[in-house]
Amino acid sequence: MTPDRRVERVQTDSPWEESIGFARAVAAGDRVSVAGTLPLANGELVGEGDPYEQTKAAFGQALAALKEFGLDVSSVIRTRMYLTHSRDVDAVGRAHRELFDAVRPAATLVVVSGFVDSRVLVEVELEAFRGTAP
Repeated sequence: MTPDRRVERVQTDSPWEESIGFARAVAAGDRVSVAGTLPLANGELVGEGDPYEQTKAAFGQALAALKEFGLDVSSVIRTRMYLTHSRDVDAVGRAHRELFDAVRPAATLVVVSGFVDSRVLVEVELEAFRGTAP
């Protein structure tokens, strides 16, 4: 039987969390969802013009939110990558493979028309499982 857990939330310094009203990550029971995460560090864009670096930075921020729940990359079961140019698929895929190759989560990659900051090339989401193995 799974232990009863309340819904828990992690907030970061993202300027949009407060203005839009969302949490960076939410844990409900054994599932943890990390919201769309941009490649920002201390409010500054990381890797301007470089989709590989932006992907690594965005997943780094998302994984940092997971760490607040005591989880790491091995707990990730699903990733989503949104990018503004199909030409960046290989660079984004390479960054994803470097981070998640040993875990092999379900993954989705979608090309979108843009983000709130036009310099952003990639936004990511992830989901994790924090249950115990049978």
